[in-house]
Amino acid sequence: MKKQSIDNINTIQGEFITESFEYDGGRMITVYVPPEVITGIVFAGDGQRIAKWGALLEKANILSTMIVGVHGLSDETLRLHEYSPGFDPIRFAAHEKFFVEDVRQWIEARFGLALPGERTAVFGVSAGGELALALGMRNPDVYGAVFCASPGGGYRPPEIMPNHLPRIYLVAGTEEPFFLENARRWADALKNEDVEVIMKERNGAHGGAFWKEEFPLMVKWAFER
Repeated sequence: MKKQSIDNINTIQGEFITESFEYDGGRMITVYVPPEVITGIVFAGDGQRIAKWGALLEKANILSTMIVGVHGLSDETLRLHEYSPGFDPIRFAAHEKFFVEDVRQWIEARFGLALPGERTAVFGVSAGGELALALGMRNPDVYGAVFCASPGGGYRPPEIMPNHLPRIYLVAGTEEPFFLENARRWADALKNEDVEVIMKERNGAHGGAFWKEEFPLMVKWAFER
């Protein structure tokens, strides 16, 4: 029997809603709305692909977690400048406001949903992993958990950590040494601050299947406890 791709969104129980916002000349948001009462929410960069991972949650019988996917830019340089605060602080700050404030307020108004930080996570892969770490570190009252796969090295642990930090789940592949080193660097720095940290090393290269395999485990770790 041929396996269904997660890109075939017509086979899932939940619903996908896409809206366009005025930010940056028109930025899209895709939301995966699960089939059961929403008890957890994951905000993610690169939402044009990550929102579709709702199908992975259904396959893992996680039926109550919403994914809010803020679409990323196709230009890799501009994408990195939005996602990592060290390159273009003004552009990063504008995107941060849109992501953390405007999108969250729209979710609250559109779905009548205002979950506490302990039921809210931020997720990203590669450069999006830097975004997840940066937003989690800068907004720990909003995001109680950070899910980060194969983070790039543009954003590194600060010398002085904030007093209040979210729980953090990191994963990287054994065949992507640059990204694995960055994930280990974060794990070590956070453990020194007595933060609750999960650090997984999985077989695979950058963009490998382990990203999708780990995502439902991240959600279970954060919300099924």
